[in-house]
Amino acid sequence: MKNDIAKRRTDRGWSQAHLAEELGVSRQTIISLEKGRFDPSLPLAFRLAGLFGARIEEIFQPED
Repeated sequence: MKNDIAKRRTDRGWSQAHLAEELGVSRQTIISLEKGRFDPSLPLAFRLAGLFGARIEEIFQPED
């Protein structure tokens, strides 16, 4: 699954560590999410969407 978490994060001037702290996850989790190696749980996806003021499907897109 593709996502634009890194762009949304950097657009806000946030570090990976800051985003991890906001979400209550590890920095490694953020790295894995941004690289597409890890698909988030539904609760984490909702927290991400809420934090970015977006819908889940705006952040995550299926691979072509």
